[in-house]
Order: sequence, then structure tokens, then C-alpha cells
Amino acid sequence: MGPSRSLPCLVLLFLIASSRASVLEDTCKSFAAGHPGIGYDYCIKFFQASKDSATADKRGLAVIASKLAGAAANSIVKRIHPLMASEKDKRIQMALRDCDQLYSLAVDELDGAAKGVAAGSPRGKADAAAYVDGALGAPRTCETGFGEMGVESPLVKEDSEFTKEVYIVLDIVHSL
Repeated sequence: MGPSRSLPCLVLLFLIASSRASVLEDTCKSFAAGHPGIGYDYCIKFFQASKDSATADKRGLAVIASKLAGAAANSIVKRIHPLMASEKDKRIQMALRDCDQLYSLAVDELDGAAKGVAAGSPRGKADAAAYVDGALGAPRTCETGFGEMGVESPLVKEDSEFTKEVYIVLDIVHSL
């Protein structure tokens, strides 16, 4: 293919890539409008963990977001295990065990959400929304357990970050 024929192909590829990038930007702008406390920049930063997000359509972004949040939940589970092993207070160990179970379930729920969205059916979307709602309960319930004991949670930062991430997933799933 000569230079005169390759230029239109390059322009077309650029336009396709630009429109895909705007899906991510538009999605994060819409998210930020409904969640100003989390914001556009956080949303964009969240998706930067996946190179595929720059070219994904909205459904693809929902799958990616579900997988990213699931990976975050899995990281929290891995953080909890050494905390439980080193903790001497039985009540705090019990609260950590509860958090471990909640976040382990959240991993499964977010995997189910990704599969539901990927299915592309109305039932898949409804299932995904239910799974994401379930995952959103993990950080709240975890923090409540420590609050009821009157001690500060060692997972407060992780719970806060995970909540923001799950709100991104939830917003995108509901917008499909």
C-alpha cells in the first residue's frame, strides 16, 4: 500500500482510537458528576491500571472495572492474613476474620459481575448490579465490626479505597 492509500487508514485508526478514549473520559465525567467527592481524576487513575481501558467501550469498561475492583479485594484479603496472624486480641482477630470472609466474598461477587456484564444480556446486567451491590457491603460491614468494638480498623484506608472503586463499577453497570 502506497503512502497516498495509507494516510486515510491512519486517519481512520486515529478517529477510532479517539472515539474509544472519549468513552473512558465521558464515563469518568459522568461518574464524577454523580460522585464529586471521588471525582474524575480518581476515576481516570483507577482505569489506568488496565491498558485496555483506553480502547474499551462502555460494557468493556464495566468488565475492566469489575476485574480491577476484584483484584483490589483480593489484595485486601492478602493484607488481612498477616494482620490476623500477628494480632493478640481475640476480638480484633474475630473482626479481621469477618473482614476476610467479606472481602473473599467480594472477590467472587466482582468476578460474577464481570461475567454478567460480559454476557451482555438484561439478566446478566441485573445479576452484575446485584453482585456489585453485595461487594459494596464488604467495607461498610468490616468497618462497622471494628466500630462496635470501639477500636480503629487497621483496614480503614483499604476500606475507603475499595468503596470508591466499587462505586465506579456500580455507576458504570447501572449506566449500561
